Amino acid sequence: MELLTPSIGTIVWSTIVFVILMLLLAKFAWKPMLKAVNDRENSISDALSLAEKTKAEMAALNAQNETLLKEARIERDQMIKEAGEAGATILAEAKDKATAAADKIVSDAHKAITNDKNAAMAEIKTHVASLSIAIAEKIVKSELTTSENQKKLANQLADEISLN
Repeated sequence: MELLTPSIGTIVWSTIVFVILMLLLAKFAWKPMLKAVNDRENSISDALSLAEKTKAEMAALNAQNETLLKEARIERDQMIKEAGEAGATILAEAKDKATAAADKIVSDAHKAITNDKNAAMAEIKTHVASLSIAIAEKIVKSELTTSENQKKLANQLADEISLN
């Protein structure tokens, strides 16, 4: 059993070596190790806070994007509505102009027809008058061949002139 139980000298020297080793480790190794652990903890903490901040910013950006999309949709719908109204207005104006142009064409055609009709009637009247004069001239010439008929006509015309 002596082999299993250490002697007092071994325990003392082991304790002294352990204490010296602990003091050396505490002075030279413990501070850098704690600093490394603290730095690592700080970097992890900073990364987590940055991730939370980024997540909050992303949520805000998503909300802002949704708002912008809604506004864009509303604006698009408004533009489509305005374009439809403008198209309807243009179509109505074009229809009104076409109707007015058609009415003017019909009116001008009626005027032209009336003018042509009046001109034709005037020409016919002139032609009828010319024919009537020619016929009357031929009749008068045939009836006034004798001097007795000429005197009768002259007296009749003189009576008509004096009466008028």
